Amino acid sequence: MKFSNFFAPTLKEKPKDAFLKSHEYLIRGGFIQQIGSGIYNFLPLGVRVLEKIKAIIQEEMNKTGALEVSLGFVTAASLWQKSGRYERYGKELLRFKDRKENEFVLGPTYEEVITELIKSYIKSYKQLPLHLYQINLKFRDEIRPRFGVIRGREFLMKDGYSFHGSKEDLKREFNVMEETYTRIFTRLGLEFRVVEADSGAIGGSGSKEFMVLAQSGEDTICVCNKCQYAANLEAARRIKKTAKTPPPQADFAKFHTPNTTTIESLAEFFKVDSFWTIKAVVKKALFEKGESALVFFFIRGCETLNVTKALNAIAGANDIIEASEEEIRSVGLCPGYIGAYALRNITQSPYIYFDKELEDCKHLIMGANEEDYHFVGVDLSLCEGIEFRDLIEVKAGDLCPKCGEDKQGELYLTQGIEVGHIFQLGDKYSSAFEAFFLDESGRSKPFLMGCYGIGVSRLLGAIIEQHYDERGMQWNKAIAPFTLDIIVSNIKDTQQMEYARNLYRALQERGIECILDDREERYGAKIADFELIGIPYALIVGKGLNEGNIEFIQRKNLLKEKLDSRDCVVEKILERIGS
Repeated sequence: MKFSNFFAPTLKEKPKDAFLKSHEYLIRGGFIQQIGSGIYNFLPLGVRVLEKIKAIIQEEMNKTGALEVSLGFVTAASLWQKSGRYERYGKELLRFKDRKENEFVLGPTYEEVITELIKSYIKSYKQLPLHLYQINLKFRDEIRPRFGVIRGREFLMKDGYSFHGSKEDLKREFNVMEETYTRIFTRLGLEFRVVEADSGAIGGSGSKEFMVLAQSGEDTICVCNKCQYAANLEAARRIKKTAKTPPPQADFAKFHTPNTTTIESLAEFFKVDSFWTIKAVVKKALFEKGESALVFFFIRGCETLNVTKALNAIAGANDIIEASEEEIRSVGLCPGYIGAYALRNITQSPYIYFDKELEDCKHLIMGANEEDYHFVGVDLSLCEGIEFRDLIEVKAGDLCPKCGEDKQGELYLTQGIEVGHIFQLGDKYSSAFEAFFLDESGRSKPFLMGCYGIGVSRLLGAIIEQHYDERGMQWNKAIAPFTLDIIVSNIKDTQQMEYARNLYRALQERGIECILDDREERYGAKIADFELIGIPYALIVGKGLNEGNIEFIQRKNLLKEKLDSRDCVVEKILERIGS
């Protein structure tokens, strides 16, 4: 490809709304063009990278026996209504009607579509397992699209769905996909972690995310400093925390505690570590059809409630928000003095949960549901009917649950960009769609499903966030738009042009993807574009040709080397490129 015939509109100025380097460089490098909020055109350079990423994904997926399909971008709303997600999914689901008033959505995900498809064709266990995948457009009407292709509204995604007759076979495929995704992201040259995750709106269990480690990442993840354990905050676990101070010794009693509405003031009042206090966090859960209810979470005073874990504890809730002081007082409670004793009788609430680390704990201090009073000497082992859940947010320095107490691996927090997610869905969608098959005994059973996604267009941004410098991008050879940039310093010099053309043809014949920069541009502008676009290697054909040498440059470290232009130069280049 000759640069003079190629369409790569590079820019010098940084876009005003580009906060990440990936967003800035993809636009400045002529890979993408923004045409709307969170919507981008992919230009020739961007398409070349996308196609190489897609090829790696397809190759690895096909090795597993998965079969590629292409599902419609526009989906009948009736399928979403059937699964119950039409309203539950929220405003990110773009709904519209055609001229006949039929309702449709732009597909953000395809569980409904694929389940309906399989229901039509697969009837027997003999046809299982089956894994179908696609690489296709999706649309989510993000309220705040940002960071370029990392969080756009329209995006390219690989999503796969597997169907099984047993939990054991579903687990097998889940493990196969974890291994397959690991190979894919390794081939893409990414530093990443496989993290335990929450299943979110898609549902199911056994959820894992693939996180590219980058300081610009939106997600905070917990990582062990001694083993491979990693998890999102909403799924992170730890070894149960123990006290660093002795417990306060007191018989169970109600104690007058004026002006102690905060954990800090309560701990100071009793001169104890906040570890020995119980904090009540009151939220309002939102359900379908506009219903709501107050929910009471009890955690140690030194801990923080994780909102996602809290939401997962409430069956049927779509969201939780802060409860106002007025709402709390309206049910007969006094903020700052809320406790579990008689709480159900006072509020008639079925939604009262304790953090699981409080199970059977003693010597605690908790609100007495009376202004200016707390209970001391609280022993939860004597209480009946308490519901325990994993509620607290893991913190840096907590002990790793995988290492165990012997190795004493500590958790630390870092940032990541989610590029892949795999789920064990179970029968959530097959049951809703009455998608059944006959097992070996002739009994009708719902399919067990797995779901596996990769953000293909998002990968462009994630890769750059790990591989760039102040000059531009640094693509690795596997996915770079071109492998080698042959730069002619002076195109009016016939000797330089003839040599560059001959070298260009010889390298192409050897399978090297070259671009010949034969533009009528200054040498400095050509070098700047090479550095910005991030082609792995460059060859400079300039004045040195008269002395029998050309210059070879590696983009990653900008290391320069003179090569003899008269002696086996093609072989020398191939040797350095590694082809």
